[in-house]
Amino acid sequence: MDVILVILGLICVLVGIAGVFIPGLPGPPLSWVGILLLYCTSAIDFNFWVLIPLGLLAIASLILEYTIPAYGTKVFKGTKFGVRGSYVGLIIGIIFPFPFSFILGPLIGAFAGEMYHDNSDWRRALKAAFGTFLGFLLSTLINFTIALVLLVAFVIILIKNFNAFF
Repeated sequence: MDVILVILGLICVLVGIAGVFIPGLPGPPLSWVGILLLYCTSAIDFNFWVLIPLGLLAIASLILEYTIPAYGTKVFKGTKFGVRGSYVGLIIGIIFPFPFSFILGPLIGAFAGEMYHDNSDWRRALKAAFGTFLGFLLSTLINFTIALVLLVAFVIILIKNFNAFF
């Protein structure tokens, strides 16, 4: 049973890293579930208090994922239409992959959302879309970093308990 939990934990951590880039998958929280599964094994021994800061980090990633793009939009005088458009652009960029669709999709989507809101000023829409896009990229970078920290924690815990497990 311990081997199954470790394998499921590793799958959760790896899917959590992919979840940083795939909308709808909660990246770092899913990685934290992988560490929780590791904690549930009888062969792996680590302190319960390791789970608390890692869990808080995963929760912080969820909060930052939504607040940073909104802040970028606010700084560059955008609207919620730009934020929503960036997420739609990301989804379309993933469904219909073309070169750099992961990067261009949110930018084009934010611009389209801003133009939908007010099509009279394309310069303002472009500026707001750029702010939304910067916020989106920053939140993705932060979530990716947190997911990598959780992966490193998983690997360190596994290495420290390698002899006990095998």
